[in-house]
Amino acid sequence: MSNYVIEMNHIKKHFGKVKAVNDGNFNLIKGEIHSLIGENGAGKSTMMKLLYGMYPITSGQIKINGEQIDKLSPSDAIAHGIGMVHQEFMLVDNLTVMENIILGFEPRAGFKIDYKKAREEIEEYINKYNMDVQLNKKVGQISVGEAQRVEIIKTLIRGADIIILDEPTAVLTPQETEKLFEILEELRASGKSLVFISHKLNEVMSISDRITVMRQGMYEGTVNKADTNELELAKMMIGREVFLNIAKKDTKIGKTILEVNDIWVPSQKETSKIRGMSLSVREGEIVGIAGIDGNGQSELIEAITGLRKVEKGQVLINGVDVTNKTPKEIRNAGLSHIPEDRNTTGLNRALSISYNLTSVLKEGVPVKEKGFLDEEKIEKYSNDLIEKFDIRPNNPEALTSSLSGGNAQKVVVAREISLNNNLLIASQPTRGVDIGAIELIRKTIENAKQEGVGVLLVSAELEEILSLSDTIIVIHEGKITGQMPASEANENNIGLLMMGASEGKKDEVKEISNE
Repeated sequence: MSNYVIEMNHIKKHFGKVKAVNDGNFNLIKGEIHSLIGENGAGKSTMMKLLYGMYPITSGQIKINGEQIDKLSPSDAIAHGIGMVHQEFMLVDNLTVMENIILGFEPRAGFKIDYKKAREEIEEYINKYNMDVQLNKKVGQISVGEAQRVEIIKTLIRGADIIILDEPTAVLTPQETEKLFEILEELRASGKSLVFISHKLNEVMSISDRITVMRQGMYEGTVNKADTNELELAKMMIGREVFLNIAKKDTKIGKTILEVNDIWVPSQKETSKIRGMSLSVREGEIVGIAGIDGNGQSELIEAITGLRKVEKGQVLINGVDVTNKTPKEIRNAGLSHIPEDRNTTGLNRALSISYNLTSVLKEGVPVKEKGFLDEEKIEKYSNDLIEKFDIRPNNPEALTSSLSGGNAQKVVVAREISLNNNLLIASQPTRGVDIGAIELIRKTIENAKQEGVGVLLVSAELEEILSLSDTIIVIHEGKITGQMPASEANENNIGLLMMGASEGKKDEVKEISNE
């Protein structure tokens, strides 16, 4: 009899002409944490969605506890003891935590919901796995970390022995990640089997027993954690050595080019309103903004770039007051901007790579006499950037809608860097891109700093903030809770500030930073 609780052999999943998975293999041993890793588009999330019954397989074999399964739906998967915690939580904000947990699986006493029985059963899981959730609170009132614990309890109460976690640490602070890992260890110790999908290799090496790598829809191999390291895993993922830790060099700090003075910015969410924020960026300096998503980062960047109204305060670029100016006027003051959402504000996905690369040139798109576009100059300019930034396909006429996430982001980065402005705002520059693109983008930002560009960097990846920044500013609920040189920062003290520690807890932050 097989030792595996899950076996997926030679799996194929095609969506029309797109081969999302072309030869996928994965197996899971009872009581292990098995990580599934790969670049964006490698097929890892698709593989697990197939296991959870969200899509039918095109071909291949799935076995659960030794039994071959020919047809799966999510309800079938649940019946076979499989639960999945999605990256985007499936919770209803207006319902309480307990109502969310039992939704669709309510215990009954006659025709009524037996809330007493539900609470007793849920509290057993809370106590057994040290979950720390508040059952009477509305989901909209709890933290992201607590919401994730609610999702895990949901799978347990439905009888899951196999739990799939899709990018579970993407929106967690370091402290919340540490708490999650403690829970996963408890679950493993109790005999649960866990699939951990992630792109954070340091976390994969921390939590896994075994690691399976996929590349371009194909199974690349499975290794024991003890027999590998981060560099080897990265090489398996993309086929070459990758270096994500950028060697920061000392640069000559120049004049202040961005000044944000006591700005107040509205937001539909109370936690995202900017309340009297001030900061500055100098030439040759990277200032990193750390914080949990939804604490005012987007509002801050939109206010600086002219995409959101400033209620009070002032924004200066190169000494020019650009408060509430149009995005074009602000660009003309010396700003380049990599927006957080390349699809809605970074690119015109219906048009070509060439159009997107040349659409915001300082001197305008080159034209010949009588107003005709100089196609030869446009093509040369585009081809030069395509080669320099390794944009694939290397065809300037290819539509950006056909590009992968990493290559689409390279188009945005190439365009903005090549404007040669002295201020760059980079908002989530590596979000949703693969390791190879992350390496190129981080090097590009560091090189821009070396050339005297001032950079305001916003990233949900704390490792990226620590790796690139010279100065780190932490925000929580629209206010700055701390600022320090990157040399004094670590995941512990930054994480504490991200959770709201500020003036009243400076000693506590300092103590942690010195540990």
